[in-house]
Amino acid sequence: MHIISLGLNHTSAPLHLRERLAFGEEQIRASLARFACGHVESSLAELVILSTCNRIEIYAASNQLAFAELEAFLLDARAVSSQELDPYIYRRHDMDVVGHLFRVAAGLDSLVIGEPQILGQITRALELARGQNSAGPILNRLFQAAIHAGKRARTETAISRNPASVSSLAASVAEKTLGHIKTAKVVVLGAGEMAELAVEALRKRGVEKIQVINRTLERAQEVAKRWGAESATYEFILPALCEADIVISSTSAPHIILTAEMVEQAMHRRVHHPLVLIDIAVPRDIDPDAANIPGIKLFDMDGLNSQLEDSLARRMSEVPHVKQILDEELIEFENYLKSLEMLPIIADIRQQAEAIRMAELEKTLRRMPDLTDAERARIEALTHSLVQKILDRPTRRLRDESTCPHAPQYATVARTLFGLNHDAGLCGISGETCPIGKAAD
Repeated sequence: MHIISLGLNHTSAPLHLRERLAFGEEQIRASLARFACGHVESSLAELVILSTCNRIEIYAASNQLAFAELEAFLLDARAVSSQELDPYIYRRHDMDVVGHLFRVAAGLDSLVIGEPQILGQITRALELARGQNSAGPILNRLFQAAIHAGKRARTETAISRNPASVSSLAASVAEKTLGHIKTAKVVVLGAGEMAELAVEALRKRGVEKIQVINRTLERAQEVAKRWGAESATYEFILPALCEADIVISSTSAPHIILTAEMVEQAMHRRVHHPLVLIDIAVPRDIDPDAANIPGIKLFDMDGLNSQLEDSLARRMSEVPHVKQILDEELIEFENYLKSLEMLPIIADIRQQAEAIRMAELEKTLRRMPDLTDAERARIEALTHSLVQKILDRPTRRLRDESTCPHAPQYATVARTLFGLNHDAGLCGISGETCPIGKAAD
């Protein structure tokens, strides 16, 4: 069984393509449900979709390197052509997938290095896959290991200190662009996690006048109440634009929220009053043409890449320490994968011994018809205990040796000594027998 993945991110693909490929949670549920129900014929055994502002990645467990099937799944789910996708997509398999996901979880592959949101997004991706029964034993263990590695990176190093998430970066850009941010009127569009983090970052910079505008008033009020801000619904966007100094937009809408016409209309009512627009949504909330309107300074996700704060340099100094942690976690995960190779052998040995025990026990009990039920139970318990004690040391030794360089030889000798079937699925991760290959058939 192989672990494979394909995807694209902020370094490999432009924003307009990432917008088209991005999954909302309901779209993830629908795609995974269709996969789990068998509506998609595939050799893929497990599937997890990770979709964030800066990346769309699909992880799978398969008995072959089924990149074509994985790409077909993505093309079908997001209605794009292979010609559009191929120049930007990256493909990984086996331990390369593991290393990549660990780096993502640790924040080493983020637009803002060490940003904390990605760890929650990986956790959520696993939860969604579990909810649709598309994450099996391999991807469950992989994502749990990545989450553990990410937590270690953040608690044992300073990679995430002096927060510099995309939301705080947006607040920093606003401060640098406007200058007098403490007295500015700031409008935040959206009330999700990224939007609330932006509100938090603004408060930390001393901003007093913040208005949260959301599609539903209840959610806007929840965020506003926590941070002492005002709240409103989308119908008040235009009046808010007329008064705001800064607009930070982070909604989950699949279309433009602020059109160029709306922005231009608002600017006619603002004499010599510039407006800073910061769009941290994917897909974009703000019409890119708004950047051509006099008095407007528009930043989107790609533009923010060149505006990182100086604190990122300090985070970069922590990267070697993070990589040491990831190396340790990678060794542990690889050892886990190797240990799986011995499990079918151990299971076969125990199954064979149990079959022999039951056959001999039945033969013996037939010859002793006068035994009471209690006596029969004691004899059965005795035979069971003998088998367990005899097998305990060799099976423990096999498990212990599963991570050593000579594990394949141990496996071959064990199967030969016990006369076991040598037909076993190949594990693409290590090139030896793997229980997952058998289980997936």
